[in-house]
Amino acid sequence: MTDPTSTGHRPADLPERIQHYIDGELVDSVDGATFEVLDPVSNETYLSAAAGKQADVDRAVAAARRAFTEGPWPGMLPRDRSRILHRVADIVESRDARLAELESFDSGLPITQALGQARRAAENFRFFADLVVAQADDTYKVPGRQVNYVNRKPIGVAGLITPWNTPFMLESWKLGPALATGNTVVLKPAEFTPLSASLWAGIFEEAGVPPGVFNLVNGLGEEAGDALVKHPDVPLISFTGESRTGQLIFANAAPHLKGLSMELGGKSPAVVFADADLDAAIDATIFGVFSLNGERCTAGSRILVQREVYDEFVERYAAQARRVVVGHPHDERTEVGALVHPEHFDKVMSYIEIGRGEARLVAGGGRPEGFESGNFVAPTVFVDVPRDARIFQEEIFGPVVAITPFDTEEEALELANGVRYGLAAYIWTNDLRRAHTFAQSVEAGMVWLNSNNVRDLRTPFGGVKASGLGHEGGYRSIDFYTDQQAVHITLGGAHHPTFGKRDAADR
Repeated sequence: MTDPTSTGHRPADLPERIQHYIDGELVDSVDGATFEVLDPVSNETYLSAAAGKQADVDRAVAAARRAFTEGPWPGMLPRDRSRILHRVADIVESRDARLAELESFDSGLPITQALGQARRAAENFRFFADLVVAQADDTYKVPGRQVNYVNRKPIGVAGLITPWNTPFMLESWKLGPALATGNTVVLKPAEFTPLSASLWAGIFEEAGVPPGVFNLVNGLGEEAGDALVKHPDVPLISFTGESRTGQLIFANAAPHLKGLSMELGGKSPAVVFADADLDAAIDATIFGVFSLNGERCTAGSRILVQREVYDEFVERYAAQARRVVVGHPHDERTEVGALVHPEHFDKVMSYIEIGRGEARLVAGGGRPEGFESGNFVAPTVFVDVPRDARIFQEEIFGPVVAITPFDTEEEALELANGVRYGLAAYIWTNDLRRAHTFAQSVEAGMVWLNSNNVRDLRTPFGGVKASGLGHEGGYRSIDFYTDQQAVHITLGGAHHPTFGKRDAADR
């Protein structure tokens, strides 16, 4: 644990207010409304942000629509857009330390983890800048008769709604493919963490992105986000957030038949069989639930352990969880920082209280010693958790883990699949047959075998059940942000039946 008596770090040159960015200009809300933004260590207001509503979203969408229909961006050669996006990546990479500092301050994320997320943001832009140049579309030939090919086109204005956990990186994950494919965008970042999003405007201007291609509207989800989802000139919505909000977006987008990509909540299982490498499994599952302060959609927050090794696993896991370093986000020794907001802190603490009545607490369970203020939660471990417990079934989104024993492979699969979510799963075993058969039977959009959340950007990212709709990543992102028009060309004479050429005498 780092020194709890030290004061939180305040970055130099923090803005006092954040505005919207519309059509290449920083602007206030039409009605002048603002909202306060807190830092998660002191829970004190450190800036105000423009609070967007319908009128502000209308302005941003109109600018994005003009840039799409009248501007150069959609008609650029992929190589030309790629060069600009590589410049975006260069700028992000060159400022990774500053980005990490602001992200850590704004979100409570440990500084070393925030730095990794900043570098990942640059890599996201590089990846999609390269991919759009390498993109190849299908051509089908019927020799001597027909050629058929796919003409891929940008769709229009993409509405991007991003969450407050690792916000800058997750914004890049959507901005990269949306812009690479020639769309224009309106970004609505999470109201808890608008600071790093405000940097995109300057980055894009410096890289040479034309005005109107990127627009940003801050505000509350039920106001700015809702207006963006319902706007008739926004044919695409990409959303990352919790499942109940995803259901609302699905309903509100339905009248316009919008394209939707939604990565939603998770309650992912990590299944540890008796033949697993326990050292590796314990290290990975500790990291898998406590990194990023536990505020990660793919967290392995349910650990299912085969009974032969259950007691050993629990003892070692709890001891290691107690050694996880909780501290101020700016301290490089910190492994778990402050949760993003007092509202979320209260939610996590309420689940801990629920868990005390449902299972056995073996580590954590409240504030770390000495941290009497701020949104700090000690890494918390519940064991002997029954399958119907709320802490087993519901997404907590904090540094809290539920550990449950199982006897057979069949029971493990039943437990793994026995929740409404299906985002990720982690399987630990040295049995090759079991690893693959279990992976193919588990209800999860992504599965890791004997590893933890190391992902190739070319692979699809998304969940099943309540964890999402659609996939992004690699060519799936290109597919989502483009229309695929089939073009058919006849070679030689027409080869279709002829109607209506017989005269009346022949009938």
